[in-house]
Amino acid sequence: MATNKKLSMDELNRKSVEEFKRSEKTPVIAVLENIRSAYNVGSVFRTADAFLLEAIYITGYTCVPPHKEIKKTALGAEDSVDWKHFANAADAILALKENGYKVFAVEQAVNSLQLQQASFSANEKIAVIFGNEVTGVEQSTIEQCDGCIEIPQLGMKHSLNIATAAGVVLWEIIRTRMFPQS
Repeated sequence: MATNKKLSMDELNRKSVEEFKRSEKTPVIAVLENIRSAYNVGSVFRTADAFLLEAIYITGYTCVPPHKEIKKTALGAEDSVDWKHFANAADAILALKENGYKVFAVEQAVNSLQLQQASFSANEKIAVIFGNEVTGVEQSTIEQCDGCIEIPQLGMKHSLNIATAAGVVLWEIIRTRMFPQS
């Protein structure tokens, strides 16, 4: 019988903030549009750190670091992950497209691409927009995107918390880059 033993902090080979900042990043940017909960924002920072994302773009009234609720869930990732605030998603999208990013809203929409069907090359610059906890990604924002990505769901609610949705979508994008054949 195999013995599973939890890894120690030394065995985890954690990066320092400085090592993280110097590391080659995945050319993926998470865009947060009008997120109400600072806890959700902190969770996305933590996910962005885990996957070495290029940055987080924060738009609208989404709160920005330093913030005690972001800090509580980000656990220091708000210091390692680069972020930038934009007055609105349109300004963020313009900056992304000027820098060669393809921009996708994570939303249930007509002609949305099912997440498992999304295929991006290893160095392709991708930005994914996550919307408000109640209203999702704004229609005007969707209209500026290159497309929509939808997480297939089977239950009654057909909605996920934004932090959960970000974890699912970002992992799938990273997984397909790390393990292209799987």
